[in-house]
Parts: sequence; C-alpha cells; structure tokens
Amino acid sequence: MARIFYVTTPIYYVNDLPHIGHAYTTIAADVLARYHRLAGAEVLFLTGTDEHGQKVQEAAREKEVAPQAHCDQMVVCFQELWKKLNISHDDFIRTTESRHKSVVQSILTTLYHQGDIYKTSYEGWYCIPDERFWTKKDLVNGCCPDCGRAVQQIKESNYFFRMSNYQQWLIKYIEDHEYFILPKTRRNEILGFLKQPLEDLCISRPRARLAWGIPIPFDTDYVTYVWFDALINYVTAPGYLNDNQRFSPLWENSLHLIGKDILTTHTVYWPTMLKAMGLPPPRTVFAHGWWTIEGQKMSKSLRNVVAPTMLIEEYGVDALRFFLLREGTFGLDSDFSHRALIHRINSDLANDLGNLLNRSLAMAIKYFNGSLPSPSPLEGVDERVREKAAQVVGAVEKHLNEIAFHKALDAIWELVSLTNKYIDETAPWSLAKASGNQERLATVVYTMLESLRSIALLLYPFIPSSAEKMWEALGITQPLRHQRLDTGTRWGSLVPGTVVTKIPPLFPRRES
Repeated sequence: MARIFYVTTPIYYVNDLPHIGHAYTTIAADVLARYHRLAGAEVLFLTGTDEHGQKVQEAAREKEVAPQAHCDQMVVCFQELWKKLNISHDDFIRTTESRHKSVVQSILTTLYHQGDIYKTSYEGWYCIPDERFWTKKDLVNGCCPDCGRAVQQIKESNYFFRMSNYQQWLIKYIEDHEYFILPKTRRNEILGFLKQPLEDLCISRPRARLAWGIPIPFDTDYVTYVWFDALINYVTAPGYLNDNQRFSPLWENSLHLIGKDILTTHTVYWPTMLKAMGLPPPRTVFAHGWWTIEGQKMSKSLRNVVAPTMLIEEYGVDALRFFLLREGTFGLDSDFSHRALIHRINSDLANDLGNLLNRSLAMAIKYFNGSLPSPSPLEGVDERVREKAAQVVGAVEKHLNEIAFHKALDAIWELVSLTNKYIDETAPWSLAKASGNQERLATVVYTMLESLRSIALLLYPFIPSSAEKMWEALGITQPLRHQRLDTGTRWGSLVPGTVVTKIPPLFPRRES
C-alpha cells in the first residue's frame, strides 16, 4: 500500500448541471481516498471544475450573464452535490483561479521557447459542442464523428503543439508500463489509435471568435484551447512550479479516474504534453464505463438523465454510493434502474447488513444489559469468523489496489454473510435459555459484535455515514475516521465492558 496517494477526478465542465456520471467518478475517488487514509497514507484528493471554452461562453450568453458569473453560479451546484454525497476532497480547483492561470501560462511560454509550439494556418471542420477540429475524412455523414452534430468549416491561424514528435515515445511508454492505462481494454484501444499518424494539437482559439479563455502569454490575440488549459489542473493543485518538494512525491503516486469518453485526451494529449514539460505521465489513468438508464444511453433529449440529488432525497446517500459501486464493474458500462437500486437496498443493506447489526445489538442488550461481555477462548466456529475477518482485510486491499470496487464489497459481504450464518449456527437465544452456558453465550455475542466492528471499519470508505453510526452503536469513542487498518483490524479490539446502544434501522426496507 502506497504511503503517498494522489487521486483525481476529471474537472467537470460547468455548461450544465451535474449528473449521475459525475457522481460515479467522484464517489469512486472518495472511496479510494478514504481507504488510503485508513491505511495511513498521505492523501491528496482533487476534484474541481473546468470553466473556460466555447460551451461555457455560449451557456452564459443564453442566460444573458457574463461567463465568470455563469461559472460562479454553476460551481455551487457541484460543490453542494459533493457535500450531499459526503465527498472528502482535499482540494477543489477551478480553472478560472489565478493559481491555475499562472501555471498554464508558464508552461505555454516554456514550450513555445523550446520550439514545441508553433503558429500556422489551418482549415478544418469545427464541432462547437465538442470544441474540436476534424478533417473531412473524419466526418460521418458530414457531421462530427463523436457527437453526430453539425460542424462548421473554418479557416484560421492558430498555435499548435508538436504532439506528433512524441508519438513513438508514447507508444513505447504504454508498452513498457502496463498499468499506465487501465483497464487493459482501454490500453489496447489507445495502442490501436496510435497505429495511425498522430497529428499536432491545436492549442489556441482566436479571441475574435472565443474571448473566454486563458490568454496565450506570447500572443494575446489568442486564448488557450480548453483541453490544454484543463489538463494542467492535475499538476497545478499539488504544487508544480510552486512547491516541487510537495509536488514530486505526489505526482509519482498519482491516479486519474476518468470516464471512457475522455480517454484520448488523458492518455494521448496529456502524456505528450507532460513529456514536453519534462515530467513523467501519471502513474495510472483508469477509464470507467458509462451508466445507461434501463438499457438506454443517458440523453437530455430522451429525458432520462438521472439527477443525483433526487436519488439522495429518495433513497439516501449511502444507499446510492453503495449501489453505484456494487452494481457494476467499474471499468465496464453499467445499467441503472430504480428496481435494481431498491433490490440492493432490501437484499444487501436491509436484510444482510441491517439485520446483522440490529439483532447483534439487541442480543447484547437483552442478555448482557448492553455491556460487552468478556469472551472465553474461541472454538472452531468462532475461529472461522475471526479467520474470515482477517482474510477480508487482505482481499479488500487487493481489490481496491486493482480499482475493483464491486469485488471489495463482495469480500466484505462474505464476512457479513458468514457472521449471519454464525449467529444461526450458534443460536445464542438457545444458549441463553439453558443453564451453564453463560460463558459460551458471552463468547458468541462478543464474536458477532467484534465482526461488526471489522465490517464497519472496512465499509467506512464506501458508506461513511452509516459506518460511523454502526461504530458509535458499538460504543467505540475514538472516531472511525481516525482509525488505521493495521491496528484497527486486529481481532479482539473491542474492550469488554463497552456499552452498546440500539439504533433505528440504517436501511429501512423499500417497497418496489
């Protein structure tokens, strides 16, 4: 487990409201950040907003406000959603901040003077929604090959980054670093893309056409292309050019979580930019899949875009966090439906976890007045629970290092299921009725509660609010967020005499 961990989400574009895709990436990053903090690592978790470009300028014009005013309004939507989703980011960067602008302009100046940026005339087909030029051969039925919308033919002078100079270096780097692009299907996709000649990247827009952007420092008639601007946020926040002592170790342990739609920008544009800057690529770029809605791609025109705020209000934040990370495989597409979400709540959270917590606390209160009993030496059936708890700790570490959230939750649920089975097998209600079984009953009750303590600790990154309520119900006074996995997962950490309390059901059953 890395002692330093730097995780980023994409910075989200402020031309529209946040949707479930934004929530998915950010929750995933939050789980990893919380987990690595529990593991004792120094963590930097960065998210933020991308606030320049033509789409933002157009959105502001439609609202009849200045672009900066539009950005200031929209950024609140993301910041408020992160609060509701219990996101524990350490930094929130906006590309309109001076700390970011200064780094972008310094990099542009350096690359220009070393010959990696040049000016030339260019003619191409421009897609305004994607803010991207295409050649005629790229078009599909005369439209943008990415979004399918109409394009405009534009001829103008612009500045270009000599991205083509770094094609062979990039191919070799990807081939030599198998964990740079994950999952492997995305790695193969980019290697396939790089079999074709790599063109230079247009990195400017004339101010006459687009005024909303960071000015090119050596030619103020131009502003910086939004992608060249946006990607640099990843090095701005940890201190590049301002605090290299802090920056270098963080960058060596950096993980970018992105959606698969921005794979090329993060694994072709970005590493070639970094190479020109004299920096290595991030350690890993992991591109997850999309969420479909009952089999259909999310689309405003289909009116099937799912608002995270609505889901939080309807089902609760932890139920949503749990569903998004257990329902699908992070690197693949997944399908959302209210039916599937309700099934996860009722089956996994209410029946499995909730029932285990409620009956364990109830028996401790009924048989020992809520005061945790001292266990006797464990028998075989008790040992199985202790051994499973130890195994699950290692399994969760392995799966989260592989960014396999559903597998980590599956492992935790093995302990939940085994503990429920353990209660049924040992039948503490029968032990309580027979005389001479008080010591055995004490061991059984202690074992189920100690298992719950491990479960709460391991679930904290995924469902932090619910895990904290479990922790407090077990009578533990030290805050859960201050625990460490190396000590907190040792069996027997619950202190006899600790007073447990019954709490309302964490996950009430839902009607389908």
